[in-house]
Amino acid sequence: MALKVIGRARGEFEHPAAFWFGVLASAVGVALHLPMYFGARDMHYSMSGMHPDAAMTTGMALILVGLAATLYGVLPARGSEIRRSARRIRVTAIDDAPIRGQHIALLVVLAIAITIDVMKPATLSFVAPGVAQEYGLKSPANPHGHIPVSWLPLFGISGTVVGSWSWGWLGDRIGRRSSILLAGILFVTTSICGAMPGFYWNLLMCFLMGLGVGGMLPIAFALMAETVPARHRGWLMVLIGGDIAGAYVATSWLAGWLTPTYSWRILWLIGLPTGLLFIALNHWIPESPRYLIARGREEEAGAIMARYGAVVREVPTDAQDAEAPVRGSAQRLLRRPFAGPTLAITVLAIGTGLVTYGFQLWVPTNLQHLGFSAVKSDYVVRNAALLGLPFTVLVAVAYGWWGSRRTIVTLSLASALALGGFAIAGNSLVHHHLALSLLLVVPLSAVSSVAAVVSAYAAEIYPTMLRSRGSGLAAGMTKLGGVLIIAIVVAATSIPSIALTAVIGAVPLLLAAVLFLWIGPETKRRKLEEISGELLATGEAA
Repeated sequence: MALKVIGRARGEFEHPAAFWFGVLASAVGVALHLPMYFGARDMHYSMSGMHPDAAMTTGMALILVGLAATLYGVLPARGSEIRRSARRIRVTAIDDAPIRGQHIALLVVLAIAITIDVMKPATLSFVAPGVAQEYGLKSPANPHGHIPVSWLPLFGISGTVVGSWSWGWLGDRIGRRSSILLAGILFVTTSICGAMPGFYWNLLMCFLMGLGVGGMLPIAFALMAETVPARHRGWLMVLIGGDIAGAYVATSWLAGWLTPTYSWRILWLIGLPTGLLFIALNHWIPESPRYLIARGREEEAGAIMARYGAVVREVPTDAQDAEAPVRGSAQRLLRRPFAGPTLAITVLAIGTGLVTYGFQLWVPTNLQHLGFSAVKSDYVVRNAALLGLPFTVLVAVAYGWWGSRRTIVTLSLASALALGGFAIAGNSLVHHHLALSLLLVVPLSAVSSVAAVVSAYAAEIYPTMLRSRGSGLAAGMTKLGGVLIIAIVVAATSIPSIALTAVIGAVPLLLAAVLFLWIGPETKRRKLEEISGELLATGEAA
């Protein structure tokens, strides 16, 4: 009976046949775009100005049908009733429980999923030079172009902002696992960006890709916060989230290996196999127990949570505790007692976004402008990211054993100081390759760790009914920082120098360090209810 229960929880959708038909239709639709791409091999896969053939047109129609079928397959009935019932559900990790094999399997799968997820926006850094060249867009290498190439990342990162803020709601509406699967379908379908002949079609596909990318981190961190015991929760979330650096290494390596032969387009087209892998891996990710219980599937929820050392309880409708829901719960993030931590998280997240999508995004392009070849610039970035991978482990250990607040403050200051080195040295670093690689280690690895830390902290600091929204806020503000810096680039119609992007990112990181010293609660090895309860007690005293 238990095996049957677990099987249902892992694999059942509202309409499973429709879902898997949608996956198949979407995959075939993407595959029908490939003949036109391979047909352009004699032109080094340049497709600018070409018109869609019959196979591509048929593929687009299949993708639309597949997306509709997939959504229908996971969309449950009685959505509003489910949301009302879910408000009374609490999921609490057993804080003294040991790490089990199920935890390890889940963390490995989430690490792979986050790597695939983060590779999408990281790819923007490496496709921008090729896109600018093929479509004659304005960039440092082509200052006489009319349309700035920065429109491409602006559309992509704008999509992630929308996705980050909406996916928390979607997780409660259709289930956490179903939301992740929909993100995987978007990864598969938007890989046709690599076969789009026109630049404006690329913009649309990048925005849609961003929708799926934006919501993945909040859902993953909320899931880890609910299932990992308190004594291991912090450092494991940072370690898994710190795999952002690994994603950057993988993307830079693929760019240096594949783009010289298959052009920049191949970096989007590999979204087909990685997206399908993403969907397959979700077999090992459990559904949200709040969602299952709200649908009347208490036995399934209990069986899943027992495997992860967690318990499920229902709060009476008249209960008033630290996690009691209220109208307009999203607005509680901006009110006492959460306003202070929200401010600190917001400033840190925006600073992280300014560095990630201001400094990191334009590093390959700026290095080429300074005289590096396209392949050489990709490998410089890759080597710096590789050197910084052990740093991610160090940050995770510090977060778990030294404390979240001190780790955040130290990490923010270290990142700001390294960026200050770029601001002072500027373009002269091109003549000192070793110094360039060493200085790049901190912005590429430390800032990736900052992104993981702010996501983990947001998942810990807010109570259950605000957790996904709080995590979504942190992720969304990170992307909003990217939108701000890219919008500035579009308005200026030129890509800023390494020195300027370093200064823009360093300032909010310094401010965030001050804010966390002042108003950032410590979360080290504490129960989630204890953290939110202390915040509420502080708010009442004020």
